[in-house]
Amino acid sequence: MDFITIIAYTVCMASLFTHASIDLKLGPDWTAEAALLKEISSAESVPADDGIPDSMPSSFIAGVDEVGRGPLAGPVVAAAVILHPDKIPDGLNDSKKLTAKKRDILHDQIMDRAVAVAVAEVSVAEIDQINILQAAMLAMRQAVAKLSIKPDGVLVDGNKDPQFNPLLPTRCLIKGDGRSLSIAAASIIAKVYRDRLMQKLAADHPGYGWETNAGYGSKKHRDAIVSLGITPHHRRSFSPVKEMLKAPAV
Repeated sequence: MDFITIIAYTVCMASLFTHASIDLKLGPDWTAEAALLKEISSAESVPADDGIPDSMPSSFIAGVDEVGRGPLAGPVVAAAVILHPDKIPDGLNDSKKLTAKKRDILHDQIMDRAVAVAVAEVSVAEIDQINILQAAMLAMRQAVAKLSIKPDGVLVDGNKDPQFNPLLPTRCLIKGDGRSLSIAAASIIAKVYRDRLMQKLAADHPGYGWETNAGYGSKKHRDAIVSLGITPHHRRSFSPVKEMLKAPAV
C-alpha cells in the first residue's frame, strides 16, 4: 500500500466514523462542565463580599463518582471534586484506565490544585441495611454536602440521580469518568482513598488479599473466606458471605 493510498484510506475511515456518530475523542474533557455552566443563569453575579478570591471562577461545577459497589468487603466510597478550570492536572481519566502509580500522582495533584475535594464512605453495616445502590447514592450525597464550597451544579457518573438538593442542577453522565474531567478527578480520589483504606484493613486481617484485590471477590479472597472465616468488614448481604452465614455449622 503506497503513501497516497494510505492517506485516502485514513480519510475514508475518518469519514465513516463521523457519519456513524462514533466518538473518536480520547479521554474526558470540559464539554459537560461547559454545558452545565451555560445552563446556570449567568445573570446572577457573585457578590463582592462572598469571600471567594478574584482568581476563582464565579460558578462551580462538582464532579461526583463512587467506587466499591462490587466488593465483598469494605465500605463504598464517593468523592466530589470541584476543579479550577485553569489548574487541571494533565492526564485525568477514568481511574480504572490508569496505573496505580499514575493514580497516586494525579491524586496528589488534584488535592493540591482543586478548588474543593470531599470524600465520604458508607459502612458495611449501612450497606447491609439499605442495600448497595442506596449506600452508593448516600455516599455521593454526603461527599457533595462535605465540600467546603457549595457547587452551582453537579455532574454524576452513571444514570442514577443521587437526589441532591432539588435546587442544585444535576446531570448524570453514563461512563462519565471517561467523558468529564471533574468526574474523572472524583473517580481517582475515590479509588485511591478506598484502595489505601483496604490496604490498612489488610494489615489487620491478613490472608484475604485486600491489599491487592481491594475486597473484590478474587479466588484468593473467596478461598480465604472459607478457610479463615468472615470478618466484621465483610458485607453480610453479599454472596458468598450470605451463603456461609446460612450454612449449618459442621
